[in-house]
Amino acid sequence: MKTYAYGFPRLGKNREFKRLVEGYWSGKLTEGELLKGIEELNKKREEAYARVGGHPSSEMTLYDHMVDQAVLFGLYRAESLPDYFELCRGKNALQMKKWFNTNYHYLVPDFSGKELSLSNLPYPKWKKGEENAYLIGPFTFVKLSKEVKEEEFKERVLEVARLTVQFAKEMEFKSLHIDEPALALELSDKEWEVLKEVYRELSKAEIPINLFTYYAGVDRLSEVFELPVSGVGVDLIHDGGGNLKQLKEIESDKTLFAGVVDGRNVWRNDLFKTARVLKELSGRFKTVITNAAPLFHLPVSLSGATLPQELLKKVAFAQEKLEELSLLAELLQGKEERAKEWVEGLESSFGEIKRVRERVASLKEEDFVRRPAYPEREKIQKEVLNLPLFPTTTIGSFPQTEEVRRVRLFYKKGKLSQEDYETFIRGEIAKAIEIQKELGLDVLVHGEFERSDMVEFFAEKMKGIATTGNGWVISYGTRCYRPPIIYGDVERDGQMTVKEIAFAQSLTEKPVKGMLTGPTTIIAWSFVREDIPIREVAYQIALALKDEIADYEKEGIKIVQIDEPAIREKAPLKKREWDEYFDWAVKAFRLCHSCVKPETQIHTHMCYSEFGEIMEYILQMDFDVISIEATRSKGDIIEAFEKVNFDRQIGLGVWDIHTPYVPSVEEMAEIVERALRVIPKEKFWVNPDCGLKTRRWEEVIPALRNLVRLARKLRKEEQ
Repeated sequence: MKTYAYGFPRLGKNREFKRLVEGYWSGKLTEGELLKGIEELNKKREEAYARVGGHPSSEMTLYDHMVDQAVLFGLYRAESLPDYFELCRGKNALQMKKWFNTNYHYLVPDFSGKELSLSNLPYPKWKKGEENAYLIGPFTFVKLSKEVKEEEFKERVLEVARLTVQFAKEMEFKSLHIDEPALALELSDKEWEVLKEVYRELSKAEIPINLFTYYAGVDRLSEVFELPVSGVGVDLIHDGGGNLKQLKEIESDKTLFAGVVDGRNVWRNDLFKTARVLKELSGRFKTVITNAAPLFHLPVSLSGATLPQELLKKVAFAQEKLEELSLLAELLQGKEERAKEWVEGLESSFGEIKRVRERVASLKEEDFVRRPAYPEREKIQKEVLNLPLFPTTTIGSFPQTEEVRRVRLFYKKGKLSQEDYETFIRGEIAKAIEIQKELGLDVLVHGEFERSDMVEFFAEKMKGIATTGNGWVISYGTRCYRPPIIYGDVERDGQMTVKEIAFAQSLTEKPVKGMLTGPTTIIAWSFVREDIPIREVAYQIALALKDEIADYEKEGIKIVQIDEPAIREKAPLKKREWDEYFDWAVKAFRLCHSCVKPETQIHTHMCYSEFGEIMEYILQMDFDVISIEATRSKGDIIEAFEKVNFDRQIGLGVWDIHTPYVPSVEEMAEIVERALRVIPKEKFWVNPDCGLKTRRWEEVIPALRNLVRLARKLRKEEQ
């Protein structure tokens, strides 16, 4: 049986991609040096792919595939690399959203009033005569874009399909690999009819087309097999069994690319169990073994990973997933020896903590309810906090300078004592507090200088979670993070953040926020165990955070922010499955803060979410204040709050921190003006879109100064 893999990480084992692109941005590399480095990195990816029978070509991008195709189809002009990167991170950068229910972000093309035509990218991506030339499918490309009205959706998708055919012919492609993950969404009858017309149009390319779906089951899989394509890739890991059930009813002579190796989680494949499924499928289809979902959701390789030995024997990263494909092919040929070695010890377990299991089992409904209700809490908090109209704050983190990163690395490598490290961190916190006081911010933060990442930091402080060392994954552009692995029962290993927050609070009379990452986000940005229900994992984490908040209150901390930027992202693709998911996600959040004092103000932060879709669930979280991203959407995101009786306080992001651009007071004011038509001024906070870790102080200080000026201007206008 043949093997095929797709989506291998572009990052490189040592984050070469990040260093190359950011080196170009900083002026350390010329355009020629950047492109040469990218070409060399791509060769390494090709070498990794050599262990499987086939893979797509042209998968490399300098930022994001969606923006590449937006330029290709003429939605934007990018005649040079500076033009291209201006779309990604400039003053008018494209809006950013989560890619389906993953932590990868894509740039959202805008179709408003634009005519399409083929255009050139400012860097070499596709080559003439390629096999399996990679493209995001027309249906998915348009479905994930903005400003496409319902009545013009069909024509826009067909327009992209026609250009795809034209492009394939001009480039003399021998075959196409087309990703259509949008087919796993809940689609209308009308959309299914559009899909059929689109692929009739694509068939005019007169070359083999292999279509790949993933992230969930496809509701009408038989209709996908009826499309004029050569092969269909299906996810047999994250489909809830739906795809496999439908395949048993489908008769087709098309190639089935059976996605049986997990591209989203790190646990090793039970090869013998998988082989039985493949044998059954091979009796019905021409079957090729492949991964379920792109491999870029995984770190590149276990090489360099700092994991407990018993865990190393249970996990596989992207390179090892390619090995699993090879092992499955061997196993189906009757060669069992290497497969037996691979699965040895998979059934063994470790990391169980009896008291944690008992604590979760004893939870009652009242443990998820905060008293008193919000209106009464709001009155108490106003009196205790005494904040001005339009209070200003930041989301939590401040710039992680080279010095901060270097000192933290020295400490982790044992080259710096704990005492010296803590002295350094206190110094950075003190500087941050002084800067915030000088700027005139109303609610301060300690800056998070001790934190490498908002999830990894907490993973290091909890039992049952392992950090990977070198397990980097791209979140967006060149931004990377290291997802931890939740392998056992979770509880605090002592206080996690109290010392730093309490120190910061001792330096000022103004309130300092306690900063925590919420349970759903910790789950979403980690690789999660699959041997117990995910609901139980969430409650275990929530109880650990609940204990931390109790310690905050003992230290006199009056404001606590529980970040949940991933709560929308983690939602299933099928909306019919949302109630079950949000039931545990909302309860986990409420469990964190259900026992706090009435005067303790609970904040949460979310970004890049379709708020309108989840507003009913957001309201159930029972926070006091929410801060949200709004800059790239130009404040339009506030529409979601117009349609409900939103009675809480809200901090609207007025500064896009994902670009180096410093907005003026007037530019920030435009967003606020739109929002104040909906949100009462008494409930309105002013803050950036997100944390400031990736920015430089030279950008942060003038931008925050403008933010404070805006708040003072608004207060003056209300006098």
